[in-house]
Amino acid sequence: MIKQIEDFSKHIGIVGFRDVQISDVDHLLSLVRQKLGDVTVQFFDAQLVAGWQHLYFATLNSLKAFKNRTNISKNLAVECLLYASAQRQIRVALNLMGIKQNSSQIAVLVVADEENVAEKSLTEVSKLILGKRDDGVLDLSVEKMAYIRRLFDISDTELAAKLEEDGEKKALSDLVIEHVALLVTRR
Repeated sequence: MIKQIEDFSKHIGIVGFRDVQISDVDHLLSLVRQKLGDVTVQFFDAQLVAGWQHLYFATLNSLKAFKNRTNISKNLAVECLLYASAQRQIRVALNLMGIKQNSSQIAVLVVADEENVAEKSLTEVSKLILGKRDDGVLDLSVEKMAYIRRLFDISDTELAAKLEEDGEKKALSDLVIEHVALLVTRR
């Protein structure tokens, strides 16, 4: 999926893969970044992604942080990881949401200036990943929900308050996005 972020003249692509086999994370990252050039690319453990909106809003907040010079990192890809994980420490964010050798479901985010560049970048990434393209890994499943609630420290009370207006999956996704947005307030 490609979405335009008009305020920043950027296009973001978000896709998922299942049955992924990663023998060397550093080699994969190096290969992808070398192949894509100056396109921003970030990988996430899809088990912790609460829908494509989660990564979309993490990217939007990252772009705003760079615009306002409130960014934590010097790299947009890393900033996206920090926002997606709602963490201020890079190492903690990597440990929580970064891909690992045993990650079998991953999400890929690309940020480019032009839509066709984002599309081509996703095609190139797809060629380099040993796995099956399946955007369904981005969706919230019952199995993912408990894990995500623990990661983002979403209490029963917080979820119950949101449930009054939405279904459980939508409520959890919205709460994760709220936690992502609140990262900027933690200085």
